[in-house]
Amino acid sequence: MATILRLEWLKTKRTPLRPLAFAFPLLYAALILWYYSRWEITPEKQLSLFLTFFEGWTILVIPVGIGILSGFMVHQEELAGNFQGFLGSRRPRSQLFFGKLAILLFLITASTLTATSALILGFKLIQDVLIAWPIFLTATLMALVGSLPLSAIHYWISFSWGFGPSIGVGGVGLLIAALMATSIGDTIWPYVPWAWPVRLPLLAGAYLTYLPGMDSPPDVIASGKIIRLSLQGLISSTITSLVMLGGGMIWFARWEGRKKTE
Repeated sequence: MATILRLEWLKTKRTPLRPLAFAFPLLYAALILWYYSRWEITPEKQLSLFLTFFEGWTILVIPVGIGILSGFMVHQEELAGNFQGFLGSRRPRSQLFFGKLAILLFLITASTLTATSALILGFKLIQDVLIAWPIFLTATLMALVGSLPLSAIHYWISFSWGFGPSIGVGGVGLLIAALMATSIGDTIWPYVPWAWPVRLPLLAGAYLTYLPGMDSPPDVIASGKIIRLSLQGLISSTITSLVMLGGGMIWFARWEGRKKTE
């Protein structure tokens, strides 16, 4: 398995994948840092910073980014003899499927952690402000867990239909994520995969409303509602990820590639 992971990582060399995964997050964090550098980052202001950063990342970047990354990775194999080199490997099909998916998950994880870390360090180095990093990192991890099903879904779509459909579904996912971030998604978001990367971090961000000087936390925290909703979303995301991974491996074991005319 380690050999497959090394080979899959080498395939990303001299492609747009690494710049997208590591350079773009730095640019995104720099834009947020530049915008908020005009104001003093007080505890009250951190909630606005949190919402701007995570809503932009989870609504715009994650759905489209996953569509591009997964579609491009599979497109590479299609160009290399219409998947024949990939499918002709003596390695077990399950390892081939999981190896490429693991690199996709690594790129998404590295990208998201890079953006968050750059934001936290940027405010510390430039403004000497230590933002509430435990909440920001917790939200980042929750966004990543929420992104797992989308990665598996797009990976499957990319093998089945190609690069274009993967990006197209990412665009539709962007619209769904935007709707789920509003009051429309208040009751249905635990059942919508594109809502999980958006809603789960926002639940963590609710702890930023517990400001210094308050005698007790807000009701949404004190009642345990945040914990219950977080567990509901995390469980839904994890179960869906396992189902998609298992189903994808079973399907891929019998898949023989796409016709050139498709």
